[in-house]
Amino acid sequence: MTDTPHITDSHCHLDFPQLIEELPEVINRAHAAGVMRMVTICTKLKNEPDVRAIAESHPSVFYAAGTHPMSVASEPMATLDQLLTIAQHPKMVGIGETGLDYHYTAESAQLQQDSLRIHIAAARETGLPLIIHSRDADEDMAHILRDEYAKGAYTCVMHCFSSTAALARTALDLGFYLSMSGITAFPKSQELRDIFAAAPLERVLVETDSPYLAPPPHRGKRNEPAYTAHTARRAAETFGIDFATFAAQSEANFERLFTKAAAYKETA
Repeated sequence: MTDTPHITDSHCHLDFPQLIEELPEVINRAHAAGVMRMVTICTKLKNEPDVRAIAESHPSVFYAAGTHPMSVASEPMATLDQLLTIAQHPKMVGIGETGLDYHYTAESAQLQQDSLRIHIAAARETGLPLIIHSRDADEDMAHILRDEYAKGAYTCVMHCFSSTAALARTALDLGFYLSMSGITAFPKSQELRDIFAAAPLERVLVETDSPYLAPPPHRGKRNEPAYTAHTARRAAETFGIDFATFAAQSEANFERLFTKAAAYKETA
């Protein structure tokens, strides 16, 4: 329908087997739901060519690349030169996802911190937004984000934000963005919704993190970009505004942060 508000799934994993096997249908369902852009995330640099190929093959798909913190110990450490080279691609629009995850992989904490700082340097040098994954690492995350910002400004989104109000404040104070995933639509996530409600609406994005974390009414099933619409509708309720208003604001926010995607013009 032409009057369906347009939104962007700012974080999904279209190369994962749950989605890649029926990718054309997944993308068509996204478009039908008003999700007219997707950023698919490469979590291991060895997979970057495959993720890049998805973006090259689908006009509405962009991509980002980095080493996920849970993979740092088992993958070669990303180098600044590597990230800068990848970032030259016209549809590569973000650095990451990177970050800290002490829930399952605390034993590699120092390697994760080293990797995070390399990714921050790439974000700073390219001007592309950093895409952060943070789990059970709030204190170290806040310290590194502040410490690196003092060395030189960079932009950032806290992807799938589900941490504390204190980390949200740190990120917002640095001018960063918070992204709402399907978790924010779960019935028991009121505390998280309250954190977002206290944030500036101008600093909020939406995402699926698909194929994971499907929002109601699809909770427990495979997630896909089309379901961003469910999360966005719940987000509009959190902010006390209508869906069309929230959609328009989240689009403006995405384009303000992901400037390369906003400026992209497809060439024949």
